[in-house]
Amino acid sequence: MSIVVTGATGALGRLVVDALLTTVPAAEVVAVVRDKERAAALAARGVELRIADYDRPESLAGAFRAGDRVLLISGSEVGKRVPQHTAVVDAAKAAGVAQLAYTGVLGGPGADFTLADEHKATEQLILDSGLPYTFLRNGWYTENYTANLTPVLEHRAVLANAGAGRVASAARADYAAAAAAVLTGEGHLNTAYELSGDTAWSLAEYAALLSEMTGEEITYRNVPAAAHQEVLVGAGLPEGFAAVLVDVDEAIGRGRLAGTSGDLARLIGRPTTPLAETVRAALSAA
Repeated sequence: MSIVVTGATGALGRLVVDALLTTVPAAEVVAVVRDKERAAALAARGVELRIADYDRPESLAGAFRAGDRVLLISGSEVGKRVPQHTAVVDAAKAAGVAQLAYTGVLGGPGADFTLADEHKATEQLILDSGLPYTFLRNGWYTENYTANLTPVLEHRAVLANAGAGRVASAARADYAAAAAAVLTGEGHLNTAYELSGDTAWSLAEYAALLSEMTGEEITYRNVPAAAHQEVLVGAGLPEGFAAVLVDVDEAIGRGRLAGTSGDLARLIGRPTTPLAETVRAALSAA
């Protein structure tokens, strides 16, 4: 039996492997990757590599073994994820894995925004497969905001169409630690976890925190959805993806990413990483 992480060279996948290696021997960890060269650092740490591609179902035939505990990290290409995930689920079922954990979205079947559609479809695929599952319904990563600091600092404004909505975000490493916990622990089969930060914050509070830390006056500019869409497309985002982000902001305005179930802190055995800590680290690196 191995613990298998798909998408292991991605931002979340690497952190999951890091978390696993603090508790289990490297010989028990497998990284499923598309590019062997990109995964060289993982191989150097003793992690087994299995080469496969979500877009090539035939390549997934050797990715899993009977009894493996598998983490399916959702694909990054919005609009392509259902067929990609179908290929992984089919391969996992054919291999007879012991657990298929999946990184979905906060709210699960009740999530009513576009970004959730493929996640909901994937959860249903997994349920239909009959495999023992664990649904990790991840909330927003704080890094979704801090990765975009350059234009925020340049224009001294946080631009969104989220109104006064609040976000219970957590650091990506928190979600990775939760994934490692369910892959190495017991009692997580056929269970769904609603994962989010301990504290929900507003974008106005985020702007105020940036102001405090930088010494510059940074404001939150709440704009109509159409105006936000125009800005994002003007910044180079594809129109379809920009529309997805605008729709997420609308969902934030409705409180859909503000839930604080406590599941994440319970799984990782500590409080989630505070917003200020992640922001401070991002500013130091900027």
